[in-house]
Formats: sequence, C-alpha cells, structure tokens
Amino acid sequence: MTTAMVTGASAGLGSEYVKQLAATGWDVIVVARDAARLEEAAQRARGQGVTAEVFPADLGVRADVERVAERLRDPARPVDLLVNNAGMGTGRGFLESDLETQDRNLEVMVRALMVLTHAAGEAMVARGSGSILNVSSIAARTASGTYSAHKAWVDTFTRGLARRLRGTGVTATVVRPGLVRTEFHDRAGLDFSDKPSFVWLKTETVVRSSLRAAKKGRVTVIPSLRYKLAWVISSLLP
Repeated sequence: MTTAMVTGASAGLGSEYVKQLAATGWDVIVVARDAARLEEAAQRARGQGVTAEVFPADLGVRADVERVAERLRDPARPVDLLVNNAGMGTGRGFLESDLETQDRNLEVMVRALMVLTHAAGEAMVARGSGSILNVSSIAARTASGTYSAHKAWVDTFTRGLARRLRGTGVTATVVRPGLVRTEFHDRAGLDFSDKPSFVWLKTETVVRSSLRAAKKGRVTVIPSLRYKLAWVISSLLP
C-alpha cells in the first residue's frame, strides 16, 4: 500500500487531494492546524477503505514543522508522495499588513515547504522512489505582493529540484492553479465576487490534473487551457 502526506488537508484543495488519493487506494496522512476538521477528512478517507493518519500541526511553528519532517524521515513508515499544499493569503498589501503576519506567511509557504521537501526528498532518494508535488499559483507570474513572491519561489525551487532528482527514481512537480473555488479567498478577506464564472476552476479539476502529472513525472502542470494561455501571454508582457 502506498502512502501520501497532504499538508493543508482540512479544506479546499487539500481536502480534495485527500479525497482523490483515498479513492484510488492511497493511505493518507493529513496535516493541518484544525484537528477537528482533519478528523473529518480522515473519516471520509477511511470510508474509502484506506488508512488515514491525523497529524495536527501548525506549519507556522518551527517545532511543529520539525515533527512533520521527522514523520517523513521515518524509514519504518515510508511516505511515497508528499503534497505541499498549505498556504494562506493576507488580503492586504505588504505595507498595510503587519510584519508578524508577513513572517508567518513566509514560514508556512516557503520555509515549511522547503524543510518538508528536504526531509521527504532525502528519504525518497535513499529508497529510490517517491514523488513531491508542490502547489504554486498562476500568481507566480504577477507582481502582486508577497503571496506572488512566495509562489514564484515555490515554482523556481521545484523546477530546480526536479533537475537535481533526475536519475534518482524521485520526481518533483509544481502545479500552477488559477482562481479556484475554495474558502481561501473568504478566509483571506479577498472579495473576488466581480470575477466572471469562467475564470474559476473546480478543486476536482486542479487535483486530478496535478496528480496525473505527478504520476507521469512531469515537472510543471497548469490546469485548464485558459490559464495555460494566461501563463504564456504573461511571459511576453512587461
């Protein structure tokens, strides 16, 4: 039986990753701050006949990150797929928000992802197999504040890692979603109600396409043709 760890697993894309992985027979380890919602996600996974391990952790707290990293390093309980999905938005510009908030976002979306990828990558290379799937964003192409900067870092980091992993049996994939219908924007205090319906992606679409890409060992994936075109066009603009 194969095992996947999903961070930010209590809602949105993370919850959908757990759902689709469990439906295809993967045991799952669910990681997030909200223990109650994690247990709900785990129960749904168990209903698919797989094992679900609940691992409450705040990835903005370094001691918690290290606990998760130790789980990834455990040779007796190997993790075959790591999905680094945890993230958040501030809903405010850099100078309008406090540095404590900005620092926490950096810890979760950059440092924690780096630490967990290192832990998982070392263990996977030693075994000669495994996959790492990092969630970036189409926002990595935009100059729209620290969220974009964090996602650009994830994108560049993952592509560089994928090159270094060639020949090891381990792959690294980065997914660049556009706007996805989750609670992310409401929790960040972002009002996107004026956006037309065609720009929104379903969580099912994003997760399905990114898991397929990771299975094939592809380095990058952009769900939906419209966002692929947006990515190409944005590369041509100032």
